[in-house]
Order: sequence, then structure tokens, then C-alpha cells
Amino acid sequence: MTLDMLKIGNRGKITKVGGEGALRLRFLDMGLIPHTEVKMQKTAPSGDPIQILIRGYELTLRLEEASKIEIEEIE
Repeated sequence: MTLDMLKIGNRGKITKVGGEGALRLRFLDMGLIPHTEVKMQKTAPSGDPIQILIRGYELTLRLEEASKIEIEEIE
């Protein structure tokens, strides 16, 4: 499952960070690293972008970017 598929209010743990080059480094710099827990906060009315809670701060990502982050959902 990827981050863009997570439902509002649900949590997940990052398993793999995709992307290449500068994009992957940007993800890692933002704290999107494996074994980190994330919570889906909200989405824009059109569905893009999404807002997640990670490491105590809110982060906004485009769906295209979120689709490169693999997660496993936490019950």
C-alpha cells in the first residue's frame, strides 16, 4: 500500500521510500524514512494535496509524491 491510499484518520508505518535522486533525498530530509509512523490528517476538497502528521509536525504532499512512499497500515 502507498501513502496516497491511506484513509483520513488512519495511521501507517513507512516501509520503503521511492523516488530517484533529488526527490528521494527531499523525502528523507522531510523525515519520511522507513519505520516512521504517519497519520493521514486531511485532504484538499479536490483530493490533492494531502496532509499527514509525521514526527509531531504537519506535512503536505501531492498525491503523485505520496504514491512513491510505501507503508503498512497500523490497526
